[in-house]
Amino acid sequence: MQFEPIIGLEVHAQLKTKTKIFCSCSTEFGKSPNANTCPICTGMPGVLPVLNQLAVSFAIRAALATHCRINRESRFDRKNYFYPDLPKGYQISQYAAPIAEHGFLEIETSAAGLKKIGITRIHMEEDAGKLIHDPARSRTLVDLNRTGVPLIEIVSDPDIRSAEEAGAYLRKLHNILKYIDVCDGNMEEGSFRCDANISLRPLGQAEFGTRTELKNLNSFKHVEKAIAHEIQRQAYVLNEGKAVVQETRLWNPDKNKTVSMRGKEEAHDYRYFPDPDLTPLIVDDRWIKTVEKELPELPDEKFSRFVRQYDLSETDAGILTSSIALADFFEQAAAPLQNKKQAANWVLTTVLAMLNAKGISITESPVSAQAVGKLLVLVETKRINASAAKTVFDLMVETSKDPALIVQEKGLEQVSDASELESAVMAVINENPEETAAYRDGKTKLFSFFMGQVMKKTKGKADPAAVKQILNQKF
Repeated sequence: MQFEPIIGLEVHAQLKTKTKIFCSCSTEFGKSPNANTCPICTGMPGVLPVLNQLAVSFAIRAALATHCRINRESRFDRKNYFYPDLPKGYQISQYAAPIAEHGFLEIETSAAGLKKIGITRIHMEEDAGKLIHDPARSRTLVDLNRTGVPLIEIVSDPDIRSAEEAGAYLRKLHNILKYIDVCDGNMEEGSFRCDANISLRPLGQAEFGTRTELKNLNSFKHVEKAIAHEIQRQAYVLNEGKAVVQETRLWNPDKNKTVSMRGKEEAHDYRYFPDPDLTPLIVDDRWIKTVEKELPELPDEKFSRFVRQYDLSETDAGILTSSIALADFFEQAAAPLQNKKQAANWVLTTVLAMLNAKGISITESPVSAQAVGKLLVLVETKRINASAAKTVFDLMVETSKDPALIVQEKGLEQVSDASELESAVMAVINENPEETAAYRDGKTKLFSFFMGQVMKKTKGKADPAAVKQILNQKF
């Protein structure tokens, strides 16, 4: 029997506030265990939470960027469950009245083309702590530094039909949250993580099947592999005439399989009720308009502008806008140039190749965007040729020196003097009589040989366009 996957994603994104959502403790990652704690976030009796205003503004910003309707009144609830890393015995979250609802993202997939994925809701909540398992001492320790760190949970509609669509949705959402600067998107540190709900139904059936939940997927590849495996596992179970069990499962990347963790909880299991220590959150039009004015250019808008303004292909524009850091690097490098596409070509080839070779990101580049712009100005004004530019760039990576200084020190300035180039061309023709005769007899592919010999004679400093013109004249 053929089945249709029904997939919904729940993304937890840590907000980039300096302090926690209900207290003034730092959210800095990597501090010693339990250093970023106080009586409020450790759940001591008699303490009262105070809502972080910036966290709310960040949630509004995320809602606007994902086309959500912002509720003018929302409410915080207590989500009750008991686990060692949850010191209060409940989590402050939003359930009945979230801050935002009914949004969407558009994704591009190979199978479906452009597709709209609905967003059910965005709600705010506090993070739990972290359990540290110490096998050497056969004990588990609790680090509460993360307790109370502000999160937004972005819940998609069950509109996703494949692992590929899930990956495309997550990458798009990840990019947007980084663009609007509300989440650093660091998946290794848990700043952006995903739970996936998956069920199968026979093709043509309207009702959903029994779903399972995959918890805490913290890489795009893991999400895609885990969902693909779970689809296959459920299809096998159903084709065997058995029933899928509603449960929470974990992805084991070492064995490339999902494993059962626990029975799936429902909303009533958490016994939600309004938090009596927090008043309803009121978001007025003025607050929304203030946040809206601060909203930067979003990825789709930037993509369209790059295609239009810089005459880039959709492929090149897509790569350059895949991260705000890369897009900014390109625009800064292109700023002093008449030919902006030259900067795009350099960033997409030479710069990215260097980053890949070093295993670093664009924000860690040893050569700044401004320095790349200066180098390309030297090419555009014909002070150096393209070959010399690559030599200069390599030296910039090694030394961080100014490109003009490297050109001067290494004597790489381009030779454009017509008489000097003509002498070099004639010397090459005279030194290679057999190749000259063959070229004149019709073996035109030898033209690249003569170009190479002239460049070699001038130590790579000749103006290639001028050399080509002189060679054509001589032949």
